[in-house]
Amino acid sequence: MDDSRQFAEMIGNSVRLQKEDPALAPLAREWFMATSRHKYTYRFSWLGRPIIQRPQDILAMQELIWSVRPDLVVETGIARGGSMVFYASMLELLGGDGIVVGVDVDIREHNGKAIREHPMAGRIRMIQGSSVDPDVVARVRELAKGRKRIMVCLDSLHTEAHVLAELAAYADLVTEGSYLVVFDTVIEDMPEDSFPDRPWGVGDNPRTAVAKFLRTTDRFVVDEELENRLIVTVAPGGYLKCVKPAQGPAA
Repeated sequence: MDDSRQFAEMIGNSVRLQKEDPALAPLAREWFMATSRHKYTYRFSWLGRPIIQRPQDILAMQELIWSVRPDLVVETGIARGGSMVFYASMLELLGGDGIVVGVDVDIREHNGKAIREHPMAGRIRMIQGSSVDPDVVARVRELAKGRKRIMVCLDSLHTEAHVLAELAAYADLVTEGSYLVVFDTVIEDMPEDSFPDRPWGVGDNPRTAVAKFLRTTDRFVVDEELENRLIVTVAPGGYLKCVKPAQGPAA
């Protein structure tokens, strides 16, 4: 007997009860903050490259990519390349000619070399420059031409102004049914002294950018069900599902 429907209902009910548990959210927040002090996200890798993400978000992205089946993933913020390698490995499993386009203002030589020599390199394109530079945006949009299902992940400079500029540059590339994922919205929930040497913080971060962005569009909605399942995520309110097609040609 196929019990898939019953299993899905069980998961849905458990997620609902989990959300309604008043003790769980404070515990999750306490654990998140405590582990952040110990650079928890820096401990993990994907196929040999540091991924600098929490396992919950890595698993969430796996689910989204398998469901959406994009033929292009755009990522701003390359760091050490683990996320690009992860996305590329998922596209490899899907088959087809899907690619990952990564943009970073500073692709360090040793990181670029390791990415270019990786077995997944054939599905990766790297662009060095600011993600909001018009020439860089034009190069990304050129690579997006002809692609049927596009996903965008924003994970570079975390100031509100920069993220808003990225949203203006790339949101219309996201195809209906796919996702625009804005990472590190959790900055808004962290103590004000969490980033003393960075230009972002409480009141000026990806979450505040997303809030302003969502007031200007009806193409995206927050995937609250996904967030409720995760409990712990660096992107609360940042998993945005595209529910309407873009007006006019995106590229």
